[in-house]
Amino acid sequence: MTLSLSRRHGATLKPLALACAILSSGVGSAMAQSAQDQNLVPVVVTAARVAQPQSDALPHTTVISAEDIRNSQAPDLPALLEREAGIQITRVGGPGQQASLFMRGANSSETLIMIDGVPIRRQASYGLPALENILPDQIDHIEIVRGNVSAIYGSGAIGGVVQIFTKRGSGAAAVNASVEGGSRGTYQGNVGVSGKSGDTSYALSLSRFKTDGFSAQNPLQSPNVNPDRNGDGNTSVSGSVAQEWNKGNEVGVRLYANDARYTFDDAYGTPSDQNNGHSKSQSIAVFSKNKFTQDWTSTLTLSQNVNRDNLQDLTTFGNSSNAYKSTQNLLQWANELRLAPLWTATAGVDAGREKADVNANSSYGNSSNSYSRSMSSFYAGVLGKIGARQLQLNLRHDDVGGSGSDSTGYLGYGYALTDTVKLIANASTAFNAPTPVQLYDPLYGNTNLKAERSKSYELGVQYAAGATLLRATLFDTRTRDQFGYDPLTFRTINIARAKNQGLELSAGARLADIDWRASLTLQNPKDESTDQTLVRRAKTLGALGVTKNFGAWRVGTDVQYTDSRSDIPGNPQLPAYWLTNANARYQLSKQVSLFGRIDNLFNRDYQTAYGYNQPSRGLFVGASWQQ
Repeated sequence: MTLSLSRRHGATLKPLALACAILSSGVGSAMAQSAQDQNLVPVVVTAARVAQPQSDALPHTTVISAEDIRNSQAPDLPALLEREAGIQITRVGGPGQQASLFMRGANSSETLIMIDGVPIRRQASYGLPALENILPDQIDHIEIVRGNVSAIYGSGAIGGVVQIFTKRGSGAAAVNASVEGGSRGTYQGNVGVSGKSGDTSYALSLSRFKTDGFSAQNPLQSPNVNPDRNGDGNTSVSGSVAQEWNKGNEVGVRLYANDARYTFDDAYGTPSDQNNGHSKSQSIAVFSKNKFTQDWTSTLTLSQNVNRDNLQDLTTFGNSSNAYKSTQNLLQWANELRLAPLWTATAGVDAGREKADVNANSSYGNSSNSYSRSMSSFYAGVLGKIGARQLQLNLRHDDVGGSGSDSTGYLGYGYALTDTVKLIANASTAFNAPTPVQLYDPLYGNTNLKAERSKSYELGVQYAAGATLLRATLFDTRTRDQFGYDPLTFRTINIARAKNQGLELSAGARLADIDWRASLTLQNPKDESTDQTLVRRAKTLGALGVTKNFGAWRVGTDVQYTDSRSDIPGNPQLPAYWLTNANARYQLSKQVSLFGRIDNLFNRDYQTAYGYNQPSRGLFVGASWQQ
């Protein structure tokens, strides 16, 4: 693998030196930690479909814990994720407006988003889930796996996987509630209950978010937009019930849903236009987890994921409405077999059907189109250790109706130089199918569209001791027939060859009674046919978070850096920007705490997509109660 960094990266030497300093000091501090700190290491399941310590995961895996989520005070999922290594968020406006996620420079449709093991995609559009409508109050924790893991999770996992775990019940019944208010007429409230009674565990959480917002688009750059505020209102609920009918055997149901109403701007309308959006998502899953033998655990899950998007335009030229509905029914059978104390095998089958309904109504005519297809896959894997060596092998075959089929593989290898330092290498292939709309929509579809295929290679080194985890990864990903967009025909096209090479650093440690979190990504995502950087992809991303306790106070700040980026053809370059946020929490009593945050502390003026505004400085305060 060849990694070339041009002189333009000279500007990144300071953040690189900062990250290296944190890595170095983290190693020195962590060596002094006792073995008791080992219980602080999170357990992850996403990296290999098997529960393992985070430090054992061969793919680069990080965890956003429940405590991290609480302390961040992030208003939505994109705000929570954009602080993580290798992740870039692009928004077309404020809360409720579409947010796109680029992981390691991959397209948004190339990163798989899952809720409790169930993939969520909007097949009636371009496969992008409604990230902007997922509220952190519904989330227990998040696992992020970077890099090509298509052989583990199938189509859509070229860039990686973000798996969201909703809240579960355990122990005595507990009730929690919070309320928050602040700038731009924003308020948010949440109430939840969880616990376990006998062999029945339960959890329920309800959230409401509302903001008056600001104009999604800048009238100085797009004179035809309505300059009024574009607000958002979101109601979300999650719940679960599980019954253990025998030791190691349980059945249950999980539910997640959100309902969001918002307004947006249209650069091609008139300043008096009214544009309204309504998005609804719901996911329900019924599961049975069975421990058939001491070494064999099987989980059968039947789920349905439905997403509805309705857009209504009230204009001086006439009214129009567009409705999109995506439905996914999926049966998943996953098996875990313990082969030996240090070796585990996995195997499973997924089978489902996807349907996309698109309806358009305007003064120019009406149209209605429906597309459906079946999909199936089977996979197997094995992972384990032999002395200082660690191995992970995954194979998968996917068959997506109308888009062909392919077999993919992942091979990961780790070698422990010491008890704390490990060298890591992996190679993988991927297959990503276009959505039905990308293929068949009469306006935007392209029946000649080919599925994406990709190869990835990684080399890395990891230091892990107790709660300290430091990792550096060199990556090289080559994608054939990557999905792109033709602004002249408005259709999805294939980019013959695209690639991304880079260096990714992440660090989490506790030094001098301060919690540190740092990341740096240097990459070069480009279209090889034109030698141009992929649209809206930054070559340098960096983040630094610092948190410290002062008695009953917990105070934190995080700083993010995003390099300059190209926008869609015809638009100027997007300038680089720094963004600083600060937060604090005061523990008034064992049950009650007061909290507050300042977003965009230095009131930076920046854009993640040309013509679309981002929020100015905002102050938010609230209180929470937990039984």
